[in-house]
Amino acid sequence: MTQQTQSARPGHNGLAEGGAVFAGVLMLVNGILHIFQGISAIALDDVYARIDAYVYKIDLTGWGWILLVAGVIVVAAGIGVLMGAAWARLVGIVIVSLGLILQFLFLPYAPLWSLITIALDFFIIWALATWHPEGRPVV
Repeated sequence: MTQQTQSARPGHNGLAEGGAVFAGVLMLVNGILHIFQGISAIALDDVYARIDAYVYKIDLTGWGWILLVAGVIVVAAGIGVLMGAAWARLVGIVIVSLGLILQFLFLPYAPLWSLITIALDFFIIWALATWHPEGRPVV
C-alpha cells in the first residue's frame, strides 16, 4: 500500500531533484567560466589559436562578448534555479541550449573544453526539464 502511495505522487524523482540542484551549481560554475573565457578572448585575442578556414568564423573579440553576456545570464539563471524560482527553469533550459550551440561553434578554438561543456549542458537541460517542484506548474 505504501509503495502505491509513493509511486502515485507526481514530481518526486530523487535523481531529478538532486540533478536540478546540481544543475543550478553547474550553471553557476559554467557561467563564471564562460565569463572568464569571454574576458580572456576580449582582452587577449592571442589566448586562442587563430583558425583561418573555419565556416563560422567570428572575430575572437566578438566571441568574447558573446560568451561574457551568455555567462552572466547563465549565472543569474543558476542562482534562480538554486532559489527555486519558477522562471529560472525555463530561462535555464533556453540559455543552456543556446550555450550548447555556442560551444559547438567554439569547437575549433577550444575543442576539449567545448566537448566537456556540451556534455554538461546536456545534463543541465535534462535535469531542468525533468524536475517538477511540488506545487509548481510544469512550464
